[in-house]
Amino acid sequence: MNILVCGGAGYIGSHTVRRLIKEGYEVLVLDNLCNGHMSAIAGIPFVNADLCDQSALKQVFHDHKIDAVIHFAAYALVGESMGQPDIYYRNNVVGTLNLLESMLSTGVKHMVFSSTAAVYGDPLQLPISEDHRTVPTNAYGATKLAVEEMLRWFGQAFGLKYTSLRFFNAAGADPAGDIGEDHDPETHLIPVVIKAALGLIPHVKILGTDYLTRDGTCIRDYIHVLDLADAHVLALKMLLGEGRSAVYNLGSGEGYSVREVIKTAEEVTGRMVRTIEGDRRMGDPAVLVASAEKAERELGWKPECSRLETLIYTAWEWHRENPGGY
Repeated sequence: MNILVCGGAGYIGSHTVRRLIKEGYEVLVLDNLCNGHMSAIAGIPFVNADLCDQSALKQVFHDHKIDAVIHFAAYALVGESMGQPDIYYRNNVVGTLNLLESMLSTGVKHMVFSSTAAVYGDPLQLPISEDHRTVPTNAYGATKLAVEEMLRWFGQAFGLKYTSLRFFNAAGADPAGDIGEDHDPETHLIPVVIKAALGLIPHVKILGTDYLTRDGTCIRDYIHVLDLADAHVLALKMLLGEGRSAVYNLGSGEGYSVREVIKTAEEVTGRMVRTIEGDRRMGDPAVLVASAEKAERELGWKPECSRLETLIYTAWEWHRENPGGY
């Protein structure tokens, strides 16, 4: 099977590409490299293209036999999305529309879509299951929900089969140590904490200490990137086998506060992490914790690497060996 991985040079995409190849799939990566890295996909067939470039997309599907698409390509910074919702809708929603049109024009009707827990907004109950209401509190989540709705309507009208994977907070790195998380700017908590532990930045800014949580800071469900990669492969297999569209949460079911993450990182690394307190970031819910029972039941997926200590240790190893990133 020939799989097109859009955004495959990015953090989660590159780990999934590696897993696909291990499973025997032929992979073509499409990425515009605005956030991706060629070093993360060395030796893998690659097309440098943007989803907003319709002619380039059509050429990719004309030149290559594609059986299914895994779609990671998106802007994904909550804070940035609140200040620039226009670029998020253009890139995430219009870009996906272009991708779907190119797929359907060549008879490709299977997509695994990387969505997000941000579609839920402030939860009414915890842990969050897939039937929870979807009321995003930030533009990033709104664009991902818009794509999910697009997939549903394209399924009804054109026979598209899709799986949407709503994953919670990705973290960690491949234990091989050659690929990991490298964003510029870096806004994800665990790599920021590790950068502070390494002395690459002076401190970690805690964004909000007045949430109604056990220590006043946000609580999140962290999931190892390797577990996410496994879930994408399992979703692809189910989609190509059963051909049934579905939505799944991907999370560990455990929630950790910002302060708890920092404390655990200090224990794992043996380094002190200096912190300062700041205001809340607009669009951040207080608590996001997943129920992933549906994914376990229907996909046979269960996170194997997502203990907080394991997440932080593998991320620490990557950043310690690659302090400047790729």
